[in-house]
Amino acid sequence: MTEKMGGCMCGAVRFTARDVPTKFGACHCEMCRRWTGSALLGVTVPEGNVSWDDETHLKRITSSHWAERGFCDQCGSGMFFRVTMQGEWSGNLEFPIGVFDDPNGFEMSNEIYIDHKPDSFAYAGEGRTVLTRADCVAKFGVLDEGA
Repeated sequence: MTEKMGGCMCGAVRFTARDVPTKFGACHCEMCRRWTGSALLGVTVPEGNVSWDDETHLKRITSSHWAERGFCDQCGSGMFFRVTMQGEWSGNLEFPIGVFDDPNGFEMSNEIYIDHKPDSFAYAGEGRTVLTRADCVAKFGVLDEGA
């Protein structure tokens, strides 16, 4: 785990994240695909480990009854996904690894919604956890209404 800095495309939103894990996951659900244009390749950081330089241009949108997404209101860059519903998964920010100034040093550990992945691509490598939508609903009960 290390400290990493990052920000949006235009630089209006900047942050420092402490104790950033080296493991990240890919989410292939429809919302993440539409938000990122592909899969969300995200690393989970506790919200308390993130310091924002200036939150003036950081905006949030409720993306489901249990989550929100943060973005820059100047350039539109997606900054994070956050579970808002109280429970085991709340209190974390899921940062796309591309928002870090140095996106190197990460290792993919899981893929979720694998049955929603477009058939035109696949990630190389082995040994990661792979979950279908049904697996995700069973594991993260909050997902029982849509994705």
